[in-house]
Amino acid sequence: MSPHHDENPAGAHLPLAPLPGHASRGRLERVLRRGEFAVTAELNPPDSADPEDVYERAAVFDGWVDGINAVDASGANCHMSSVGICALLTRMGYAPIYQISCRDRNRIAIQGDVLGAAAMGVQNVLCLTGDGVQAGDQPGAKPVFDLDCMSLMETIRTMRDEGRFLSGRKLTTPPAMFLGAAINPFAPPYDFRPLRLAKKIAAGAQFVQSQYCFDVPMFRDYMARVRDLGLHEQCFILCGIGPLTSARTARWMRANVPGVHIPDAVIARLEGAADQKREGKRLCIDIIDEVKEIAGVAGIHVMAYRQEEYVAEIVHDSGVLRGRRPWRPEPRADDALVAGRLDHILHDDRAETPQQILTDAQAAPHPATP
Repeated sequence: MSPHHDENPAGAHLPLAPLPGHASRGRLERVLRRGEFAVTAELNPPDSADPEDVYERAAVFDGWVDGINAVDASGANCHMSSVGICALLTRMGYAPIYQISCRDRNRIAIQGDVLGAAAMGVQNVLCLTGDGVQAGDQPGAKPVFDLDCMSLMETIRTMRDEGRFLSGRKLTTPPAMFLGAAINPFAPPYDFRPLRLAKKIAAGAQFVQSQYCFDVPMFRDYMARVRDLGLHEQCFILCGIGPLTSARTARWMRANVPGVHIPDAVIARLEGAADQKREGKRLCIDIIDEVKEIAGVAGIHVMAYRQEEYVAEIVHDSGVLRGRRPWRPEPRADDALVAGRLDHILHDDRAETPQQILTDAQAAPHPATP
């Protein structure tokens, strides 16, 4: 199937037809299994109940990414729920990656949420243990941690592959989901990190997204050990990248964001630039240019916090899409026809009978079949 036709012919909001050997019917899995370089990005959730806030943030990714992470209260700070964001994104035909943190829900709630997300058309899930509540702005919250990332993946894999809850009770329809996890090659003990990936694969991980990569030589060494273990053949590895706005921001992230490693040379490069924000974007593109050539890297995960509008520019200038164009929402010809008929019905002064409406609809021009 062409990457330009990764859409159900019965409607953009419906799952694709199943393919042999695929865990899901989603576009992200298809892109990766075709051997194309995948691009995912994070949608930072709003502090709002307005769906337009989500749609505005998602629109900047149109045609540039293969999946959008719906973040689940990262840093233990409360925002719109990840399952709520997924509900909105699937409604518009986007391919969300449903993040689940084990911090806030027990196994009963998580299994129910997985079924609900799958019923809405969510095809991808990223399993996280989650930051401790002390990291957020409500440190008095009671942490749950009934599961961790490993047991969470095993739980969803059991639901998907064995068609049962953890209790053993059978599911009528299992959730068909592509399972993901997070990795951090930049945190000690470094020699253990490839073995940690092996454990996540054993638990069910089919793709992983890494923490920010600002140290390409360190990531290159990590990937060499991953290849020695043959793990790149068992799991799709997406390297996390993102632009830095300034040297001051880089220092703050290094000191305050757990697991982020930023070498002194990166900070020095930003400090020496006349326009630090522009240099941060250039640095990001340079890192992509290097990591995309590392054997075993299947894609990138772009984390542009409060800089989402630059994702398209970064992806374009890096050339990682190699001429292909990820899915973007496009109006359908029959949508315009239906809208026109509805407007006619609502605003026509004469009172039409059902028979008149049917007659008018049959007489209206029909769009050509693609």
